[in-house]
Amino acid sequence: MSFKKICKIPTKEEIFDLLPLDKTLKNIKKENDKQIKNILSSKSNKMLVIIGPCSADSEKSVCEYLDMLYKINEQVKEKLFIVPRIYTSKPRTTGDGYKGMIHQPNINNEPNMKEGIIAIRKLDIKIIKDYGFPIADEMLYTSTYPFIEDLLSYVAIGARSVENQHHRLIASGIECAVGMKNPMSGDISVMLNAVNTAQKSHNFIYDGYQVDTTGNPFAHSILRGGIDLCGNNFSNYHYENLLNIENLYSNLDVSNKSIIIDTNHSNSGKLFYKQPEIVNNVLNSMSKNNKLKNIIKGFMIESYIKEGNDPTGKTYGKSITDPCISIETTKELLFNLANNI
Repeated sequence: MSFKKICKIPTKEEIFDLLPLDKTLKNIKKENDKQIKNILSSKSNKMLVIIGPCSADSEKSVCEYLDMLYKINEQVKEKLFIVPRIYTSKPRTTGDGYKGMIHQPNINNEPNMKEGIIAIRKLDIKIIKDYGFPIADEMLYTSTYPFIEDLLSYVAIGARSVENQHHRLIASGIECAVGMKNPMSGDISVMLNAVNTAQKSHNFIYDGYQVDTTGNPFAHSILRGGIDLCGNNFSNYHYENLLNIENLYSNLDVSNKSIIIDTNHSNSGKLFYKQPEIVNNVLNSMSKNNKLKNIIKGFMIESYIKEGNDPTGKTYGKSITDPCISIETTKELLFNLANNI
């Protein structure tokens, strides 16, 4: 029951000096931020698609996946705005298992968070430079978020963190869009309270300073389903669920009311192969109701090179954490989505 200090972590300034984001890449990132905000504010009719592996496990396999995703994007970019999931820190329900690249930049080696911070920043910069893609990641740790805060175009606050005040307050100062998931319980009021909090101004401690924030008008909701008192998954993407949530949202005094549907996790009942079916179900709901069509702005999808998962990390291109659909299924899903919006 004690802390053993392993190594000193560099400051944000030291990491930024080591791996700077040049002016050209800053402009690419800024334009990507703008495109996402235009979708959330209904200035753009494109559908936002946050898609990629459950966890980014290695630069090589992630970039091979992005090579293929880039080719798909070239064919759907008039209808869809694709944002790769580059999730580098992972919450673990029981505390066991792979916790992300920030912990283990090499899955065959012992955890090294100093090297992990360098690895994730290097990967994010490479993605912006080589592909021009925006990057989405979860803010799991408020202490490590500053190391990549200038690289992300979309930040997710996960189901386990959304009730945490510090996460909500930091979201109020983030310059890009922030998606707030409903909590594990599925309580929609918690998610909406988080959105409301993030859109307001606050004063608190962040990155070694007392700070003021102006509020984030692009904080919005992500529906991921929930888990009941007996540990059973339940969904919240069906027509009746969406109507109820839209009604609750309509009574909230916030800007840019938007919903993203997470097609995996409890919404799929952990059955990853149901993700295309869930997308089709939501599209059908949107076609029947203009309010839903206006408020649902996109999807969050778990996809990788190969289908399924391998917790040992021994299968190249297969998720170490939650199972994902394959790149072939991803292509079919994205083409279908682009053709039906």
